[in-house]
Parts: sequence; C-alpha cells; structure tokens
Amino acid sequence: MTSPDGVPVNAVYGFTNMLARMLREHVGTHLAVIFDAGRHTFRSEIYPQYKAHRPEPPEDLRPQFSLIRDATRAFNVPSIELQGWEADDLIASYACAVRKIGGTCTIVSSDKDLMQLVGDGVCMLDPMKQTPIGLPEVEKKFGVLPEKVVEVQALMGDSTDNVPGVPGIGPKTASALINEFGTLEAVLAAAPDMKKSKRRDMLIEHAEAARISRKLVELACDVPLPEPIEDLRVRELDKLTLADWLESMGFRSVLSRLGVSHPAGAHAHRVAHATAHASINGAAQTAATPAPSESTPNAALLAAPYSGYETVRTAEALQKWVSAAQEAGLCAVDTETDGLDPLNANMVGLSLATAPGKACYVPLRHEGTLEEPAGEQLSVQAALELIRPLLTDDTTLKIFQNAKFDLLVFDRAGLDYASITAVDDTMLMSYAQSAGLHGQGMDELSTLHLGHTPISYDSVTGTGRNRVPFAQVAVARATEYAAEDADVTLRLWHVLRPTLRTNQALALYEQIERPLSPVLAGMEKAGIAIDRAELGRLSEDFAGRMAVMEKEIHAAAGREFNVASPANWVKFYSMKWA
Repeated sequence: MTSPDGVPVNAVYGFTNMLARMLREHVGTHLAVIFDAGRHTFRSEIYPQYKAHRPEPPEDLRPQFSLIRDATRAFNVPSIELQGWEADDLIASYACAVRKIGGTCTIVSSDKDLMQLVGDGVCMLDPMKQTPIGLPEVEKKFGVLPEKVVEVQALMGDSTDNVPGVPGIGPKTASALINEFGTLEAVLAAAPDMKKSKRRDMLIEHAEAARISRKLVELACDVPLPEPIEDLRVRELDKLTLADWLESMGFRSVLSRLGVSHPAGAHAHRVAHATAHASINGAAQTAATPAPSESTPNAALLAAPYSGYETVRTAEALQKWVSAAQEAGLCAVDTETDGLDPLNANMVGLSLATAPGKACYVPLRHEGTLEEPAGEQLSVQAALELIRPLLTDDTTLKIFQNAKFDLLVFDRAGLDYASITAVDDTMLMSYAQSAGLHGQGMDELSTLHLGHTPISYDSVTGTGRNRVPFAQVAVARATEYAAEDADVTLRLWHVLRPTLRTNQALALYEQIERPLSPVLAGMEKAGIAIDRAELGRLSEDFAGRMAVMEKEIHAAAGREFNVASPANWVKFYSMKWA
C-alpha cells in the first residue's frame, strides 16, 4: 500500500485505523501516544548487548516511522518520548502516576513486557483483537500474577531483546520455580541445595546473568514525566487538519468512518505547519520546529540573524548541544576538513544547528598563530564520543548538505558511516526537484531559496598563493563560516522538505536518491580491486604498439618528429598545406 506520492504507508494505515477506532470507541478523559526516543537507554549501560542484535527495520518501513508521528499530530493527540528511556518506561511511569492519584489507566498494547503493570487500576487492551488483558490473562500467559512477572522473565530471558536469562529455563519451569520460591533471589539462593541436575548447574552458573536480566526487564515507574497528566486531556479534533492529512495519505475510508468531511476548496496540504516529514529511520520534526510554508520560506527563517554563533570548546558545552538536538528531534550537521577528498581528509572541526539562527562550531584541529592562538579544543576522539549518540540515534534527524561527503569524513575519523542513521540531505532534496535547472551547491541554494549569500570559503582561507589550510584559520572566523553553513543547511531543509511532496518528488527522494547515498559512500570507501600484473602487461603491450605506430607515422611523414608534441603536429600540417 502506498500514498499518492508513492511512499509505503501500510503501517501508517494500520496505526491510523487503530487510533481512529480508539477515539471512536474507547477514549477516556486523557490520552497520549508514547514513542521510543532511541536505542540507547540506561539498559544499554547495564548490559551493552541489550537489543544490540536487532536487525535494521525494512527499507519500506523506515519512512513510515515519522508518518506515524504525523498521524498523532493530525488527530491532535499528544505524542511523548524521552531520551534515555524506552516507551515502556514512560508508559509505566504514567500508569503508576495515575494509579497513585486514584485514577484508572488503560494501556493499549499487547506487549508482554507491559503485563507486569496490570492490576490496581491498570489494565491493558489488545488493539488488534480488541480484547482486555487483566489478571486472568496475565496469569494464563506467565503462570504467575503480574507482580511476579519480572521474576519469571528474569529466569527465562528474552531472545528478542537479547536478555540472557538462564539457559535451558523456559516459561513453564520459570513460573514453577517462582511459584515455589517466590522471587528470583530466593530461587538462586536455593539452587545449591537443589537435587543435582543440569537445571541446578545452570542456575548456579548463570546467577549473575539472571540478576542482570531482572534489571533489564523491570520497568521504571519513576521516570520524570515529560508532560503533566493534566496536559493530556483528550483534545477536540481539528477536522480540517485531519481531513487534509488523511487525504494526503490516501486514507479516504478513514475519513468516512470518522464522519469527517473535507471542506470544499480546502487545499490538500494545509496541514504543513502541524505535520513533520519523514526521515530515513523515522526521526521527526517536533512542534518546536514547525514546518515552513510550501511556497515561500517561513518568515522566521528569513528573520533569524546569521550571526551570534557559539564556539564550543569543552565537553560540557558540546553535550548541551547534543541534548538540545535530541530534544528538538533534528539538527543540521556539517564538517570542516583539510582537504576535498573525504577518504584522505582530516576533520578540522564540526558544526551543529538546532534552529534557524542557533548554531555552533566545534574546533578540533586548529593550529592558531602567535597573534591568534587556537585556544582550548576538544580532541577529535573526545568529540566523536560525545556526538556518537546523536549521530546513531535513529529518532533524531540529522540534516546534511551532501551527506555522502560528511559520512565518509566521520568514517575516516573513526565513526562508522553505516552507523549514522536518520539522515536527510538538502542537496539531494533539491536535486530530486530541480535537477538541471540550477546547481545544487549550498551557496547557490541559499541565494535562491533564502535570499542570503553565505560567507564564501575563499573569503575565509584566501585564494591562490595566499590560501591557507582551514586548520590555520582563526577559530573565531572559522566559527562564523562553519556554523553559518549548518544554519543555512537547516533553513534549506525547512524550505525544501515540504516541497518534495508538492513537486511530486517525495518518492524519488525517499526511495532512490537518499537510500543510494550511503551505498555510494560504501562503494567509494571500498574502492576497486587492482590487478597490478595485468596492468603491467597492458602497459608493455601499449608501449610496443605505440612504438610501431610512431614508426608508421614517421614513414608517412617522410621524416622523424616528436609525435607527442602538438606544436610539431601543427608545424607538420602547416608545411603540408603550405
């Protein structure tokens, strides 16, 4: 199933139908949709292998992640996520908070990991079967009541999430042990006195793995709530916004089921300000960075000054920028190097932009002079370790201008290009919409779309014999130039992203141009194999054939001359035709 633009939307359609049905049949007083904010959580610190072996989502599913977030906004439903925590932890914390104030809460999910929360005002609803999950259903599945579910899960483990558990112990054995001894610790304490068996040996040998497993499967009920419960009251539908979005997705059947009609003459894409657009792995634009008009740049893009950028010199300062980017849900990224070949260039610095006019530059290898010392700088490796969680976070969109170049620069610096996820590329966005009409360089795109001429590279480094390597550019001047590059890239994204749809180029960009970029990066990195012996043989063969041809030329000319000299050829022909 695809949208009118050719983007796969089968998962989006399923989610939209489910959400529409919930609003129609089961809605209470408060409602929120909770998303995972990224793979790296506190569980990864406890056990690095946690969820580490999960395969990447299918290509046709990736662009649907952010569209599902779009759906929640179109339905005017709050969406919540928090870096460092899984969605399950946020669900648990909201459920516990509701329980604490004497309310009741329904978790719309069939996820077994959430069943530990059932009881005392908290129940679950299977969204596919539309059946409730209460105490009897939990006990039937795990053989224990909800408060003992984590004890059973700790023993049996979970291959899906790479939770180790105790080898050889399945759900029946685990529930039998917990029903007999009460807790995981009681089982492990009793293991040495059990009858000799393989099970006893496994419990003793893998006791620590079981303890780690319990920490992994137990949900946190004390996560700081990103949104107060009172702000999650069910909101009135904006029927125009919802109708626009449903029509843009081709979901007219949902329109009719909701009893929502599309007002006559309404433009099918008026939802632009409320709807974020797709990233490569589901990163979404947040409400803090509304999408621009589809025809002209948003006034805020033009009004924000191209100045006041920050030079980041410490780990603490860079961490603040990384956190701000993850909170915003997107950022522009640019690298500065000492050469134009990304396979051989060294990273001199990098820049980030989180909003129009809000950008920074991180100097890494500036040399400075006696008159202008470079000052304190982070090492390349220290900066990479700090920025790695951002670049590999598949829920935070990273925007590049010519992403392939920057991916290879990061790769050469020590961060595998293939680990950098959720990437958008303004150069490719422009190319998909206007190939052949104009150049796709940042300076030209900025002048065309933003009416702004960026600081030129030549004005920073000089030209000809006076050109200096970027590493020798004063840090203050480098900040003005490099941070502006990131700022311009972010502003261009706000202009170019929405027009992909209106110019019918979204499918071309999403399905061909953007996925091809990392493939080409990998090809360039791998290079091609060279058969030196064959090249040597060809060289000798060509040299011999050239010698024969040279003699034939001399014979035809009636005298010897240097056939490799264009001047001699001109002289020869002048004499011939004189």
